[in-house]
Amino acid sequence: MIQKITPQQLRQFYDDGRELAALDVREEGVYSRDGHLLRVSNVPLSVLELRVPALLPRKTVRIVVCDGGEGLAAQAAEKLQAGGYADVSVLDGGTPAWKAAGGRLYTGVYVPSKAFGEYIQHEDAPPEVTATELDAWMKSGKDMVVVDSRPLAEFKRNSIPGAYDCPSAELPYRMPAFVKSPDTTVVVNCGGRTRSIIGAQVLINAGFPNKVYALRDGTQGWKLAGLQLNHGRTEAVPPPADGGKGWPQQAAERVARRFGVRRIDLKRLRELQADKSRTTYLFDVRNPEEYEAGHLPGAIHAPGGQMVQATDTFIAVRPSVVLLADSDGVRATMTAAWLVQMGHQEVYVVAAGAADCSGRGTPAPAMLDGAELHEASISAAELKRALDAGQAQVANLDSSLQHREGHIPGAWHVVRSRLQDQLPKIPATPLLVFSAAEEPLARLAAADASRLTTIPVQVLAGGAAGWSAAGFPLETGDTRMTGAADDLNYRALDRKDKVEEAMREYLKWEVELLDAVASDPDFGFRRFPRES
Repeated sequence: MIQKITPQQLRQFYDDGRELAALDVREEGVYSRDGHLLRVSNVPLSVLELRVPALLPRKTVRIVVCDGGEGLAAQAAEKLQAGGYADVSVLDGGTPAWKAAGGRLYTGVYVPSKAFGEYIQHEDAPPEVTATELDAWMKSGKDMVVVDSRPLAEFKRNSIPGAYDCPSAELPYRMPAFVKSPDTTVVVNCGGRTRSIIGAQVLINAGFPNKVYALRDGTQGWKLAGLQLNHGRTEAVPPPADGGKGWPQQAAERVARRFGVRRIDLKRLRELQADKSRTTYLFDVRNPEEYEAGHLPGAIHAPGGQMVQATDTFIAVRPSVVLLADSDGVRATMTAAWLVQMGHQEVYVVAAGAADCSGRGTPAPAMLDGAELHEASISAAELKRALDAGQAQVANLDSSLQHREGHIPGAWHVVRSRLQDQLPKIPATPLLVFSAAEEPLARLAAADASRLTTIPVQVLAGGAAGWSAAGFPLETGDTRMTGAADDLNYRALDRKDKVEEAMREYLKWEVELLDAVASDPDFGFRRFPRES
């Protein structure tokens, strides 16, 4: 039997100081649109088996699962219990019950991180420049550089003309060698507000000698000002040739002193990991190429800028121990300082050398114990022949946005948690093939489908990427959707219509978020004295 708790009991859980992981298992778009708790991690039921092992590394941690009252939480709780988690409860009545009991609900995603960005803007007030002002600076030939603090994949989607990519945790590490003159003005931008603010302030906190500005409202503000964005650009600020020695190291020491960032050695790391009474996370905050070249065994890749931008997707248990590693101490220290200010009490930077980083590549994600994976596979060439003969249908499990941007011709878009309703909408053929960028997701869905249909089921090896690698074209567009495209929280620039209206609404939401969370009992941001 799954234990149910009331909103009042959940409130007590939040307040008693013991470890707690609250999970909302609705699809991201529904979670964002219909409202959710503040201190909760969105782990859609569709990907539960893939996400939980990293989010909940300790099987005895206290877990509360919630939804919007649809019954998804009970399904998730059963999976968690079957996977060996010993203390699982369901919020009775879901988010409507929480609201009826006086609890606050929030729309949007990454709410704690987004509110934190507005908190830093309110408290530290990094200088801002508007898109119109920046455009005038560019036209005047001002000595300046624009850096985009998002990951390269986001930068490629849209960027300010002339900008360079440099994720925010990398800024104090890379910029000193890149900017040759102290007279060069630095403007930091992102897609909206948070990473513009955090990126500018991390340079200011580090003592960067140049004048630094955040671009108000990021690329959305640029677009709303009637200015053109670039697409497909890959220019990036290069890593320093000396590995961040000199000024970046001094900056890290300065930031560590101000925010009380603690450092530990490998002996202490192993002691913390051996303590089975507490949840301990180990993250490598460097860029993907560095992580793949070598990392501490067991470390999860979590680029520092993204950890601050979307902390709830990496850390589900609070309070918990958070260990951050890199190769230089700079990026881990900058990330740790932000987490400390966000209210995480035990954050440590791990001192490790190259010899300690024996992990190679990107490990396959751990799977929830008891998860069933369908084994039967089909190659791209075999699928092509079956499709040409009208003998197969493809069910695509990628996000609705990924589906729009490219899928196997004729594929139907499905969401794993909705297969029972959506599979009957796919015309019957002798074979049903599941495809996903994350192949384990396709194998989980195929196992589910084999219990829902008598049609033989297989999994496309390599998904759409494998299809393309075999030389076959992809189809684009919102074609053959078996349900609403609410599996994903769409960014304003990814919407098909009313884009400017969506941008204005989003930016307004960000600005107003701090006032919304400031009176919440779970608000816990911390202030530190400025350096004298």
